[in-house]
Amino acid sequence: MLEMITAIIKPHKLDDVKEALLANGVEGMTVTEVRGFGRQRGKTENFRGSEYNIDFIPKMKIEIVVPAENVDRLIAIIGEAAKTGKIGDGKVWSTGVGKLLRVRTGEMGNEAI
Repeated sequence: MLEMITAIIKPHKLDDVKEALLANGVEGMTVTEVRGFGRQRGKTENFRGSEYNIDFIPKMKIEIVVPAENVDRLIAIIGEAAKTGKIGDGKVWSTGVGKLLRVRTGEMGNEAI
């Protein structure tokens, strides 16, 4: 069985998370620049004496597909590598993957990771 782990993290923590995942056997990942907000509902900044609101904060979204038996360990690794201890550190979750196909070779399931 396969799972997709999705992580939303602060942009400056991307390299730390990438290195931690590569050191723990992850062979590939998809990274997307995203924007959003959580409980903090954006933030207020000051620029040249003017105050303005940033409603959607820049984040990075990482997606990896892994065997189900590795999910708990990899979620913990991502959490540790992404943590700053400040608001907005992000979220990590997993969802089931019904089928996976490697287009180039036609491999299915775990062989396609």
